[in-house]
Amino acid sequence: MSNPNLTLSIASSHNISDPPVRSEIGRPPEWYNLKSAGCNSFWREAALVLPSVLLVLYLGFQARRNVKKLSHRKSYVMIAYYALLWFSALLNLGWSLLQGWQCAPGKTVAWNVLSLFTECGMLSLEISIVAFLLQENYASGLEALAHTFLVSGSFVAADILIQAIFIFGFGVPLFINADASHWGKWSVLFVHTLALTAVYCYILFVHYSKWRDKLPPRPSFYNYVVVMFVVNVIGLFASGLGGIGFGVGFWLYNFITICRHSLYLPFLYATFLADFFQEEDWLLDNAYYSEMKDAGFFDTDWD
Repeated sequence: MSNPNLTLSIASSHNISDPPVRSEIGRPPEWYNLKSAGCNSFWREAALVLPSVLLVLYLGFQARRNVKKLSHRKSYVMIAYYALLWFSALLNLGWSLLQGWQCAPGKTVAWNVLSLFTECGMLSLEISIVAFLLQENYASGLEALAHTFLVSGSFVAADILIQAIFIFGFGVPLFINADASHWGKWSVLFVHTLALTAVYCYILFVHYSKWRDKLPPRPSFYNYVVVMFVVNVIGLFASGLGGIGFGVGFWLYNFITICRHSLYLPFLYATFLADFFQEEDWLLDNAYYSEMKDAGFFDTDWD
């Protein structure tokens, strides 16, 4: 006669040790563990922290000279972008240093709030740069500044609000890399990246169309747009693969996230702000003229 207590014990042990079976499509791969996702990963944190620290140190060493240049030129737009760059750089540095929060018990809310503020700063720079350069090159008037930040701020506020609703209202782990199997996370990321990709695709389409003259003749601006378009296409591809459970999608999106937080702000500074701070007015005009000439904007015959 079998012992019922032994049977119950074996059944209980079996239930505890064997978790519910999940579908292979929704399960992250074996190699995508907590370390590769960003929890206590030395190399990931180093790739994030080192460029962020170097950028803040560089901005700090150049701060006195840059502030003097801004006060002399009295460009309200550049003052606003410089302040926003400092805000984003400090937030991004804090975000990079506190990577462990996303896996620490009781730190989930603080991590999500920090991630939202960091995303807000970087997205504000990204959208406002495009909106401003499509409107007028380096205009210094308050009206241009107000119009640019009104348009870009509306898009950024709507995007951050939607993300906050999904995070705190529906429990979608947008900024928790270790939870890679949530379909809602990849759906939101896919739509977000698709919108940015569409913006850059539109700019490139206009640049190669008959409406090219409506855009600013800045080769450096189009180089920036091409880079951002390629990065967003890769991010779109990665989020799509991640949504259907392919391991390469998890790894690729994690790689894009590291590149964005470690390289985007230095890339933006080198593209749009470095010339303003390093060159005198007449040298700056000559540099822009040389760029336009090299890009073939003066190759047409004069009548």
